Amino acid sequence: MAVLVYPPRVRYEELSDLPCSITRPLVVLGDRWTLLVLKFAFAGVRRFNGFRDALEISRSRLQDRLDRLVEHGILVRVPVEGARHHEYRLTQKGHDLYPVLMAIKDWGDAHMAPDGPPVRYRHRDCGGPDGPGEARVRLACDACGASLTAREVSPVPGPGLGSPSRAAAD
Repeated sequence: MAVLVYPPRVRYEELSDLPCSITRPLVVLGDRWTLLVLKFAFAGVRRFNGFRDALEISRSRLQDRLDRLVEHGILVRVPVEGARHHEYRLTQKGHDLYPVLMAIKDWGDAHMAPDGPPVRYRHRDCGGPDGPGEARVRLACDACGASLTAREVSPVPGPGLGSPSRAAAD
C-alpha cells in the first residue's frame, strides 16, 4: 500500500499545498463552525442573520466562515433584489459536500446517539414498501458496485501526486 510521506514538520498554512485530497479540503472545512454553516445552508438558511440566529456565534466568526466558503466557491453571495442585504447560496461545489455531511450524520447516529437518531433524513419521493427510506451514505467500488470498508481499499499513487518520491510503499 502506498502512503504519503510528509515533511517532518508541516505548518497549518502549508497543508493546502500537500498533494492529498483529504488534507486539502480539511484546510477549508476542518472546523466545526464551517460544517455547521453548511448544515444550515442545506436546511435552507440563506441570510447572515439566519445563520447567526441558528448558530449563536459571534458576527466576526460567522463572517469569517462565510467568506471562506465564498472564497472557495462553496457558497456564492447573491444580492436580494430591492433589498440592502444579500443571501448565501450553495454552488454545485457546495452541493457536492452533501454526502460528506450525511456520512458524518451516519457516523454520529451509529456512535453518538444512544437513544436513536435525533433527526431522520427521509427520501421525500420514495415509494418503498415500508414508507419513505432514509438517506444513507454508501462507499462502493465505481467499477463493480461492491460495498466497501477501509479493509478493502488500497490507496495507490494517482496522477495528482506529482513526484514519485512523495509516496512510499508500506
